[in-house]
Amino acid sequence: MRAFYHAVLRAEAILAGTLLLLMVGLIFAGGVARMMHSPINWTIDFATCFFAWACFLCADIAWRKDALMSIDVIKARLPERLRRLMQIGNYLIIMAFLGVGVYAGIWLAWVSRSRSFQGIPGISYSWVTMSLPIGALLLLVTTMGKLRAELRGERVGVAAASGQG
Repeated sequence: MRAFYHAVLRAEAILAGTLLLLMVGLIFAGGVARMMHSPINWTIDFATCFFAWACFLCADIAWRKDALMSIDVIKARLPERLRRLMQIGNYLIIMAFLGVGVYAGIWLAWVSRSRSFQGIPGISYSWVTMSLPIGALLLLVTTMGKLRAELRGERVGVAAASGQG
């Protein structure tokens, strides 16, 4: 199971990087084509789709590496026991929010399955809306791992690597 999870993480990083590169390439190609008076209108549409997917994938990568912005002015002043309880409470709130995101995203993808993406025939809008439940599910798995590590008293992420916490 651990090997499968690491394979998913590797695929996630490769896909996120690829989508970001494709997004930039499409926007650049669209701009060049527009300057040459031959606009390619679908480039922005696909770049937007790739951006939606890349946002969620990159958010999960950043969350796993503790690279998201956080403000811990209050938390840093609390005793260790209360700090841990607050962290566990935060993880539970985040998990509830992501659970709703998975549910709502699946519903949204289902109801938008017959809608075409930007009027392009044969491409369902669900390809864009599925970024929400897939991204929320990946974030939920990462959060569950963080909660498990917190409950076990393990130090993870940047704080563990730098000796801070």
